[in-house]
Amino acid sequence: MMAFFQNDIKTVYSSEKIPSLRSPILICGFPGSGYVGKLAIDHLIKELTSRHLADIYSTSFPPQVMIKDTGIVELMKNVLYYVKDKGKKHDFLFLTGDAQPVSSKVEYLLGEEIIKIAKNFDVKQVVTLGAYITGMFVETPRIFGVATDDAGLKLLNSFNISKIDNGSISGMNGILLGIGKINNVKGISLLGETSGYVIDANASMHILKKLLSIIGREINMEDLDKKAKDTIMLIKSIEQRIGDKNSASDDVQQMVQKKQPEIGYIS
Repeated sequence: MMAFFQNDIKTVYSSEKIPSLRSPILICGFPGSGYVGKLAIDHLIKELTSRHLADIYSTSFPPQVMIKDTGIVELMKNVLYYVKDKGKKHDFLFLTGDAQPVSSKVEYLLGEEIIKIAKNFDVKQVVTLGAYITGMFVETPRIFGVATDDAGLKLLNSFNISKIDNGSISGMNGILLGIGKINNVKGISLLGETSGYVIDANASMHILKKLLSIIGREINMEDLDKKAKDTIMLIKSIEQRIGDKNSASDDVQQMVQKKQPEIGYIS
């Protein structure tokens, strides 16, 4: 038997016939704090009836299998989809996944693999979706952003996205921007404000609406909107239990105010 993993990363395409895409934009969302980016990208993939392109496996994903709703198990993986956007300037590549690598070395290797695939499709722009942790519950999350160049910053500003000017972006959301930049792939990251305490579909909904404005698309938001309302109800329930309808706790607020320049964003 030939070993499946001869290297730390293995990409398996769903077909030998690789689609021809028109100046595609790569949009990525990974599981992380609040699942903000993950929920947003998964909803986008579903509503645009995206087609499967490839699975990316890694020895650095957590050593476990995912149980599907059918009862069938599969290795953890990242998944690439594509959409041919007829009549539009750009097609799309979408990247989602079950996990991020647990090894910092393999995070870089996975970033290189993803950018290599993107460049093979002539991707010039990558967008990552993630979370901006504040430690506080909000009903109307703000959207923050960073870019790899001045043109990206101007784009963010034109959509009233608040620029982040300190701190760091951890995980694949940051790595893809950095590796993309040194490979002449421009990038922006959209970060939805979230407490970091709950799975935050409300932040996901707001970040996806902002993304749709940027790429000039409209989709059905009903399912995600329902999840967002459930998140708001959960937050109000938590606030009621802790006796403060405006924040998680005074202690948490003080901690965030002291540390915000350092932790502003956590993947």
